[in-house]
Amino acid sequence: MKVSSAVFRHILVPTDGSEPSVRAAQLATHLLRGSPGRLTVLYVVDELVLRELTRFNGRSHVDAKIELEEHGRRYLKLIERDAEREGLCVETLIRQGTPFEEIVAVAAELGVDLIAMGHIGQRGARRILIGSVTGHVLDFATCPVLVVKGS
Repeated sequence: MKVSSAVFRHILVPTDGSEPSVRAAQLATHLLRGSPGRLTVLYVVDELVLRELTRFNGRSHVDAKIELEEHGRRYLKLIERDAEREGLCVETLIRQGTPFEEIVAVAAELGVDLIAMGHIGQRGARRILIGSVTGHVLDFATCPVLVVKGS
């Protein structure tokens, strides 16, 4: 089944800098190419990661947050630059919280047509303890979710 790019007018791409999330951004860019569509790229500063960095590395909460936001800005800038080269209208956002909750909230707030996101398989205790961001987005999003798996 061939999907027309006109089907999607606004795609949300959450990124964590991983290869699958970059591939999801490339696919979203391809789907929107040649249309008046918009791409929103989101990086979430994970509250759990932030707490762990301050707890185990002895960093202040503010310093750890700044570091994570800087990483996020780099990821966002790379995707933004690629999408702009294709002539797309791109918006970038940084949020702080629980990743799946922020992704679902942003999708609802912006009324996106599709969430395109990468999936990094987690196994064993890590998946049981923290769950899968992708799985939670699939469960709670009110729009379609396109999952791009890692190679």
